[in-house]
Amino acid sequence: MMKVYSLLVEHLRKWGVTHVFGIPGKSISPLMLECEARGIEFVLTRHEAGAGFMAGGYAMTHQTLGVAIGTSGPGGTNMLTAAGQAKAYNMPVLFITGQPSIRDSGKALGQDSSPFTTDLVKMFEPVTVFSARIEREDLVARYLQHAVEQALTGVRGPVHLCIPFDILMADIEPFDLPLPESHRRVVSPDVEAVIPLLEQAQRPVLFIGKGVLAAEACDEVRAIAERWRIPVICTPGGKGAFPTRHPLCLGNFGLGGTEQARSYLKSGVDLMLAIGTKLSDMTLSGFTEDMAPKQIVHFDYDLTFVGKSIAAPTLAIPGDAKLNLQMLIQKAGASRVQAPDEIGIPFTNEAAYIAASTAPVEAGTSQTAASADTGSCMSAVTAVQALRKALPDDAVLFGDDGSHSFYAIRHYDIREAGTFYFDDVFGAMGHAIGYSIGASIGAPDKPIVCLTGDGCAMMHGNEISTAVNHQVPVIIVVLNNGRLDMVDKGMSYLTGRSVGAIYAHPLDVVQYAQSMGADAHCCRTEADIISSVQEALGTKKPAVIEVMVDPLEIPPILTRLLSLDDEQGEDAQGGE
Repeated sequence: MMKVYSLLVEHLRKWGVTHVFGIPGKSISPLMLECEARGIEFVLTRHEAGAGFMAGGYAMTHQTLGVAIGTSGPGGTNMLTAAGQAKAYNMPVLFITGQPSIRDSGKALGQDSSPFTTDLVKMFEPVTVFSARIEREDLVARYLQHAVEQALTGVRGPVHLCIPFDILMADIEPFDLPLPESHRRVVSPDVEAVIPLLEQAQRPVLFIGKGVLAAEACDEVRAIAERWRIPVICTPGGKGAFPTRHPLCLGNFGLGGTEQARSYLKSGVDLMLAIGTKLSDMTLSGFTEDMAPKQIVHFDYDLTFVGKSIAAPTLAIPGDAKLNLQMLIQKAGASRVQAPDEIGIPFTNEAAYIAASTAPVEAGTSQTAASADTGSCMSAVTAVQALRKALPDDAVLFGDDGSHSFYAIRHYDIREAGTFYFDDVFGAMGHAIGYSIGASIGAPDKPIVCLTGDGCAMMHGNEISTAVNHQVPVIIVVLNNGRLDMVDKGMSYLTGRSVGAIYAHPLDVVQYAQSMGADAHCCRTEADIISSVQEALGTKKPAVIEVMVDPLEIPPILTRLLSLDDEQGEDAQGGE
């Protein structure tokens, strides 16, 4: 016989989990003790949301299950946002929460998680792909098996198990569950119908989202782009899926989008291949009726939103994007070819791309405002470009939610596919801090960087302390302009004034980071950023780089607001 908590930890160890993340509490303390006994490092985070974020980043780079543990009641509710973010990223994270003993259910209990008070199982249901309470010890094996199958197969995502204390401490017969393979079961029978559409198209476009990154389909997208010479536009979340200097890349559309992408969509697209994107309002920010293609082919596992965002005939290709694209390549004999220098789109080489990508955009969406005296602050555009100069090609950048990342979407070059991650749908502020720390723990030899803002740092910057305590070599870059920039600029544009978005006492990021033991630098010039990043890369310790940026600079986000001008009665929301 074995204790349930011992069997759970033994399976985590066997499945290749080297770290779990969380905050101790009575109902889950046996798990922490057993992790230490079996050689799994318990990472003490500063907030349960941070534990969930780190588990997501760890799962992403370590290519295994991420595990976040929170105690009953508020320990579990604190992880709900992290579960929602993991679901948006399709990250296989196992959230384990505690509960007082099941035999005491119905009594008045402190931090109860049962249906009598704070029912964590029901709370986790909308933000996971599976949520359940194990109420008998003989169900442990079955529920655990089902949870990891749901997390790792088909449409991957977070799962939740609530385990009462007496179940966790129960003795049961040992069992052995292998980690399920990541089965991609669904291949559409309509893939072959895409080939004649591609052959006949005169002005096609590939419109790719973060689902391409989740499906690990970057190579397949590139093969199709090069075989049929199709220009590529990325959504904000798809930014990292295609090299920005590739001759076929038109940059991004939506928030942070480029003029090249906008102009091409206006030029009469006859076929759009939308891959791994829901075509959300963030993605289609600035999209007008004259941009609608004649035909859409939409590759996505989830058909909930297919055919609902753009008024055009749509052929749905359900299933795993990678397998469906591989099938398309196979059926068409479309092995990847080298893209030629001349491809008949708005630019044809690297120099032309650089010139086009830095061209001024139209009035109302300008990159930089005519600023008043802002002291020794620098442009966020320059800051992002300096960061790119300082980082190696394979550095992985996690963009947090805020205007800082939309500067990166517009101006940060992707030199290798799969080195930029940003979520433009769920969008939890501060999540990238935890994701970058977890990702660095999962891949300690890879340069991992977080690009965040002072607003995000106010929410989850305390996890810098976690990185210091565990000597995680992550670089956290904070663009500091003393405000919630997207809210401030959005409100100001729509109403002429801003309320509640500017800090009376701005965050001193350097003092904040140093108080937690981190190496910290304050940068006001491009040279400062480059030297600080190079120093951080050489130390292999956590480092925080504060960049003082112009508070009056206008980020590339106003297309979302401009699209609201003609909508009477719509609430004005600028985002965070």
